Amino acid sequence: MTEPTGRGHNRGPRLDDYNGPEWGDGNAYLYFCWKNAHREAWKQVPRDIAMFRLRRAEAIGLTYDEYTLEILERGRYLQAEDIARIEAIKRARK
Repeated sequence: MTEPTGRGHNRGPRLDDYNGPEWGDGNAYLYFCWKNAHREAWKQVPRDIAMFRLRRAEAIGLTYDEYTLEILERGRYLQAEDIARIEAIKRARK
C-alpha cells in the first residue's frame, strides 16, 4: 500500500482494488470479508441523512455517491472551501 495509513485504518486493500475470486485465484476468505465490508459501508442510511448528503453534494457540484465515498474513505464532510479536493474528484470522473 503506497498511501500512509491513519488511525482506524485496518491496513486492508481498497475495496475497489481487490481482484480475488469471481471465481478465479485468490483468497476466498478475504474475498468474503471485503465483500461484506463493502456491503456494510454502502448500506442504506435513513432518509434524512441521505437527503442531507444529497443537498451538500449538490451545493458543491458532486454526486451523492462521490460525496458519500469521500465520507467513507476519508471521514471528512467536504465544504465549499475544499476547492482542490472537489476539483480532484471531478477530474477523476469517468
